[in-house]
Amino acid sequence: MNLIIHRGSSEIGGTCIELQTASTRILVNFGTPLVNKQGGSFHFDQHKHHSVDRLIRDGILPDIKSAYDSNTQIGGLLISHPHADHFGLMQYLSPQIPIWLGKATHEILKINNIFLPQNNVISHPKYFNKNEPFQIGDFTITPYWNDHSAFDAYSFLIEAEGKRIFYTGDFRAHGRKQKAFYWLLHNAPKNVDYLMMEGTTIGRNPSQLKTEEDIENELVDTFKNSTGINYIYTSSQNIDRLVSIYKACLQTHKTFVVDIYTAQILNTLSKYAGLPSPAKGFTNIKVFYAHRTTTRLFDSGKEQVAYQFTKYKITREEIHANPDQFVMVVRPSMEPEIRKLDLSNGNFIYSLWEGYKAQSSTKAFVHRFKSKGFSIHNIHTSGHADVATLKKLVDAINPKAIIPVHTFHKDWSCYICPDI
Repeated sequence: MNLIIHRGSSEIGGTCIELQTASTRILVNFGTPLVNKQGGSFHFDQHKHHSVDRLIRDGILPDIKSAYDSNTQIGGLLISHPHADHFGLMQYLSPQIPIWLGKATHEILKINNIFLPQNNVISHPKYFNKNEPFQIGDFTITPYWNDHSAFDAYSFLIEAEGKRIFYTGDFRAHGRKQKAFYWLLHNAPKNVDYLMMEGTTIGRNPSQLKTEEDIENELVDTFKNSTGINYIYTSSQNIDRLVSIYKACLQTHKTFVVDIYTAQILNTLSKYAGLPSPAKGFTNIKVFYAHRTTTRLFDSGKEQVAYQFTKYKITREEIHANPDQFVMVVRPSMEPEIRKLDLSNGNFIYSLWEGYKAQSSTKAFVHRFKSKGFSIHNIHTSGHADVATLKKLVDAINPKAIIPVHTFHKDWSCYICPDI
């Protein structure tokens, strides 16, 4: 078996790995870069109109033989989870390549195609289930469910030609699915030749990471002391975080306000987990109809997506009348609506990776709330494993060798296994 890391051995994001046997080739993830060659944030909008050849020359698409051709020799693409740095460039691949992913992951990608400037259409998806092996040519692949900030995240045991590779994908052990990690520790595959392990948090502050329950408790304390509205800037796909916010709202008797996009995410994924959705009888969650999103839905013929939440709509006037009763998910694209609410002296909670604050749009967004007298709070925890958790997985699997991926510290194995 041959292993080629096209991207991801010395950067976080843009993951793309190829595995080959004598007769089968597969790809594991095909993500968008997070950083450019200068180390700053990568913005794909600057490149989206370029040809495949140009994107390859610029180092944005990996140069993989026949991956973009109609007569491709690639037998399949595995997507570990629905974060763009693991799937975001797959629309450039040959449509003849079968795409394997979790069913909930596909649901998220379809929602993204409606609400976001993405076009990741999978005409003939092939779904896998946790702990159930499946075949792609010479390869036997077994997915393992992960605790991660993305819903429906997996590791893969990949076997072929007498070799066994375990690819961790992105994982942690301090989220709401931490039982999945400890199940893996007790059921770890044996005789693994290569452990391809993410090392996102290597080089960061080594202090113990907060659990999602810690985040919930911090939110409760913040909401209790609120004399105005509570705005929270977080990812609508960080389901653990949305659950933490909802639980904190219950404890403090606040109403959780989400936009249509977030409501659609929660409603769709509630088929797979007991998530709070306004359409599923959860009474203290309401839907705010932001003009920009609503207009886009109607202009694209997707008005039924908007109509399904009209019974749970909350108006600007209702929020303005009693702002201290609400916790509202916001993002920079909603700034026109926030300006119309014209509220001040509440809480603004930043619940994302600190690195995004370097972006000019995020800086301006946070400054807007500071200028209105809001108390600024940073309440977040990583979606990735700390060093202690990485060590636990290494000890459980006991591989012959470690291959670092998804990290800026490509020699990080010395942090985990000083003897290697």
